[in-house]
Amino acid sequence: MDDRHTRLTWDDAGRVRQARWRSESQQPPAALRAVDDTLNANAAFRLANDGVGMVWRGDWPNARALLLALARRADRPPRTQAARAGAAPLPPPTPPEAFERHRAAQARRAILLNRLLVAVEPDHTLALRRAQDVRAALAEAWGPPDGEPALVPVRELQGLIGAHEWRKKGVEVPALAGRIHPHFGVFSPVRGEYLDLVARAPLPAGAEALAFDVGTGTGVIAALLARRGVRRIVATDLDPRALACAADNLGRLGLAERVELVAADMFPPGRAALVVCNPPWVPATPSAAIERAVYDPGSAMLRAFLAGLAARLAPGGEGWLVMSDLAEHLGLRTREQFLGWIAQGGLRVVARLDTRPTHRKAGDATDPLHAARSREVTSLWRLGGAA
Repeated sequence: MDDRHTRLTWDDAGRVRQARWRSESQQPPAALRAVDDTLNANAAFRLANDGVGMVWRGDWPNARALLLALARRADRPPRTQAARAGAAPLPPPTPPEAFERHRAAQARRAILLNRLLVAVEPDHTLALRRAQDVRAALAEAWGPPDGEPALVPVRELQGLIGAHEWRKKGVEVPALAGRIHPHFGVFSPVRGEYLDLVARAPLPAGAEALAFDVGTGTGVIAALLARRGVRRIVATDLDPRALACAADNLGRLGLAERVELVAADMFPPGRAALVVCNPPWVPATPSAAIERAVYDPGSAMLRAFLAGLAARLAPGGEGWLVMSDLAEHLGLRTREQFLGWIAQGGLRVVARLDTRPTHRKAGDATDPLHAARSREVTSLWRLGGAA
């Protein structure tokens, strides 16, 4: 959302304060109230449910403790009317229903937790007792101080701090034999199983000369192709944060001269013997900018890639599409639809490499989507022009 012109006003112990609203995903609350360490978690939860934004002016560690307490209350499953009346339990939801309920619960949780706010001073500091230094994290996410105060959800501020730490330490990528340093707002390559597929798929003839990486993000696939011996890679992305992140990572790895970064919605000009894309895999609406790496409304990016791929392949070239089939297990897309889009694009399946996800949720039986996640397969589809 564009928050450049949204200003909020509240009463802080008799002093009227005003600040710019800063949030990547949430609309500002309708009402604001200054609160401190005397506010207990139950009262805070009631205020959050009433739509009140609580501007914290107490001890900073206590703000983080209150956020955890609010999260525990938000995560309690609501009792249905049938359960309250002692009626028989409802039948289990279908996979699409389970997904919709899960997304609705996630959205409600985010709204409630993001009603605990903190004021950031014009120099990017927190004027709170025992406040940590957040200036570096805010400079990376927001740019240098602009001379005006800001109001930000504590939960999002913690996300900025976490992103700063991820950027400093980086993420080890075994397939790359190196580390990738994700920037704030750019999806981290924490699901390494798909990178293993890119590392072991046989390169098509001519790929050593030129490959395209569509939707490069952190630049990890472009770096991996360069490590495999591809002499020139053209990597595209529409997000300036992603292009800056990719440039940083490629420079750290000593691969900047091999990769040309291009601001583009999909393909760069020309044709290549290899075109790689790892699009969002779930056809649903993202609720925050970073979720665009996961959620693709109407499978728009996937369909655009498949529709335009044949025209970007050199003779005998291949398109590598890295996709999870989670959407199929959730009932949001069928395999028949997916294969139909491949055929409509004038493409054929040359081969497919499969792997099982290794992320934590894949084995978490308490996850609301466990039935689908436990069957998920990630595949690298090797696609060629129609014979």
